[in-house]
Amino acid sequence: MKKIVTLFVLVAMLVCSAFALTSCGEKIIVQTNAYFAPFEYYEGTTIKGVDVEIMDLVGKKLGKGVEFVNIEFAAIIDNVKAGEVCDAGAAGITITDERKDKVDFSIPYYTSVQYVIMSKDSTIATKTAGDVEYVVWEALANLTLGTQLDTTGWIYTDGEINATEDNDYGYAGTLYGTQTKHKAYDNAQLAADGIGANQVDCVIIDELPAQFIVSKNDDLKCVPLYYAGETDAEDAPVEEQYAICVTKGNTELLTAINEVLEELLVEDANGESEIQKMVMKHMGLDD
Repeated sequence: MKKIVTLFVLVAMLVCSAFALTSCGEKIIVQTNAYFAPFEYYEGTTIKGVDVEIMDLVGKKLGKGVEFVNIEFAAIIDNVKAGEVCDAGAAGITITDERKDKVDFSIPYYTSVQYVIMSKDSTIATKTAGDVEYVVWEALANLTLGTQLDTTGWIYTDGEINATEDNDYGYAGTLYGTQTKHKAYDNAQLAADGIGANQVDCVIIDELPAQFIVSKNDDLKCVPLYYAGETDAEDAPVEEQYAICVTKGNTELLTAINEVLEELLVEDANGESEIQKMVMKHMGLDD
């Protein structure tokens, strides 16, 4: 009898080893950059945030565990594309055509505006429309701009400084030909720290991470970043949409993510979605 039990256990172990992507301890591995609050951030040694809550719901829908792995943001898309060390990327990732060539994106779940973080005594010129104070790209000429490497802020800033009509960008950057400099950091907090260290004049990063960082530092403020129009009335914010990415062809996971997002995006009687409530909670503004 003991031999039969031992043999059964051995067979079960072999089955689990051979079929690692089955219910024998299967996990969804999600890569992130945990310095992008409120979407992902460390609380002690635990990664928390909006994206974590979303993927936990996806795991429950599929009956699988979810493991978040913190890495440099710049590596996430290529790692998801390869599909060897992770299944998905969730890090406030903006949908772009270049990224869509490498991975499959979920439906968008959040629209963000690029923001400029600066010291409260900064001399950077701002504009005002109604009760909104903002900065246009032209006001950043000849400054040193900080960004998080390979984020949308980095992409936009690189384009506005280096783009010419005869290269891959297909447009001329607003800051091209000026003395504007660009300094990239591994995460948003390090970039913001560069202001106090006199390494950069300001930082360009997404709206909520900017607001979160400023809420923790009384010496900083942040305002939205706009494209200048022909007139002030035509000035428009620099917007983007977030989505979760998966390895191309992983339709089961992508379908589950989309189903969860569709449920979370439904607005209640007050016009608020569960996504918005998650954002407020992780910003500490739900009281």
